[in-house]
Formats: sequence, structure tokens, C-alpha cells
Amino acid sequence: MTKSVRVRDIAEAANVSLGAVSRALKGQPGLSEQTRERILSVARSLSYDFSRLRNDKIKRVLFILHRQHNTTSALNFYSPVLLAVENACREHEIALSFLALGPTDDVSQQVGLHAPDALLCAGFIEPEIVDVLQKMPLPLVIIDHCVPGISCINADNFSGGYQMTQHLLEQGYTRIAFLASSLAHYSIRQRERGYRQALYDAGVLVSPQYDIIAPPLIELEPSLVYALDDLLSLSPAPDAIFCYNDAAAMTVMSHCQQRGMKIPEDIAIAGFDNIDSAQRWNPPLSTMAIDKAALGKAAVAMLLNAPDEPQQQLLPVELKIRASTLTS
Repeated sequence: MTKSVRVRDIAEAANVSLGAVSRALKGQPGLSEQTRERILSVARSLSYDFSRLRNDKIKRVLFILHRQHNTTSALNFYSPVLLAVENACREHEIALSFLALGPTDDVSQQVGLHAPDALLCAGFIEPEIVDVLQKMPLPLVIIDHCVPGISCINADNFSGGYQMTQHLLEQGYTRIAFLASSLAHYSIRQRERGYRQALYDAGVLVSPQYDIIAPPLIELEPSLVYALDDLLSLSPAPDAIFCYNDAAAMTVMSHCQQRGMKIPEDIAIAGFDNIDSAQRWNPPLSTMAIDKAALGKAAVAMLLNAPDEPQQQLLPVELKIRASTLTS
């Protein structure tokens, strides 16, 4: 029978204290990055069973959001997710802390300051940051994004993209454009795939010019407006625009109205996410509804279940048609 590797074995092999090994394994502060990585490397070489850490009761969870999501439009989506995570953590007597990370941050140091037992990441995050987080011996679940080898929970974005495009086709729209800010984000990419699949299944041939990505400007709103003006200059112009999220759809509506266009008489607009302001917008926005509270709750449940193998879970989405932006 193979003898299990103990913390003491790692300490002796790495020539460090037991406390240093404990801090390295738990991602706690008090070590240089070089020392932390050396200890973890020794632990891996000795075949230490990192699942032991998952068997301990989770007392502290760190919720990580990329800095680019710290905008009003993004927080309209992620705030309900975070609140649901906090409620679920409270039910299990788990302390929750929050961290906004960017590509220039010292990830290990910033995470270590919170001394978490587990990590939740929401939204797009660069592969370089994911790589650092993945090497930490901590349970990790990603919300609203997908990374191979890591447990993830998402809305069924593909189905949502398909359902909305199918509805637009059923209402008689034939020149349906899809407007995105970037296809690097898994969720947006899945929505665009659903859009394309619905067109294909319906036998509708749409010009590739109608599938447009906003240019990478510093500010998102002028980037979307730039892309929208390109769409509206086409001949013939689209008769409907399916936007990758509600914030983009509301920007599109405002710009179309400024150009004197009537919605939906001149052009139909659809969004995705069903953020709170979507139904209060003028006119109220047709969209795909994501249960953001369910995302947060399910993510905490996945952390606590600590699956041995990475899991991917999809939650259903719901069509929310508001006739003021689509002809019904």
C-alpha cells in the first residue's frame, strides 16, 4: 500500500517550515511567489493528494471578477450573481470576499491576502490569470465562462441565441444582424453560434456583413456605435439586430432613435441577459432571460460538492418578448 504524503514530508523535501507548506497549499499570504511555487512543485513531485484540501470544510470563498467587468453595464448582470453567491455562502456559514483582478496584477499575492479556501470566478478572464488560479491547490468554479479542465456553470447561451433568432425569423425578419463586442468571451461566442445555427436550420442565407464585431476601442459605447453605423450603411440594411447583451441593445436603440428611426417599425432590436433596466427602457427591450440568482446559487453548490472531475452545467434561458421592440 502506498504511503500517503504528509505536510511534514513536503516541508523536509523543500527545506521549509510546516507553516510555510500550509500557507503554500492553502494559498495564504506570507510567502514570496518563488517560495510558494517551489513548495507546490515539491508537493506535486511527491504526488501529494491535493484533494485532501477539498475535504476540509470551506470557510472562506473569494469571488473574483475581471476589472473590465467593473462597469455599470456589466455589474447590472454580475451584481445579482454576487448577491446570490453571498446568500448561499451565508446559509452554509461561509465568509465571502471580493477581488477585482486585471492582467497586470500579482494574482497569487492578491488572492493570498484573502486566504480563501475556495475560488469563484465570474465572466471572461485572461488565460494567463486562469493558469495561475488553476495551479493553486484550491477548489475553483467559473461562472459565465468556460475553461477546459475547470468546473464551469453557464446559462445555455447557444440555446438562447437559437431561440431568439428563430423567433425573429418567425416574425418575418430576414436580414437579421448579430452585433458583438468580442467573440473571445465564451458566452458571447455561444450566442453567436446559436444565431448562426438557427439561420442555417431555417435555410436563410444572411450576408456575412450582418455578423459584425465592434472594433476594439477603449470605450465600449463608441465602439458599438461605430459598428452599428457600418450595419446601417449596408444596402439593404438589416431589418433586425440581435445584440450580444442588453447593454449593447440599449446603446443600439438610443443611437437608432437619434438617427430618427422608429423601433420596431424601421428596425427590430433584441438583447440578451434580461437585466433589470431592460424592461424599464424606452421602449422596453425584448431579450433572453438568464436566472442570475440561480447561477450564483448553483456555483456555490458545485464548490461544496467538490467533484473529483471537472463538471460543466448549463441552466435554461427564457424568451422575454416585449412587443415594443419586436413586431409580434
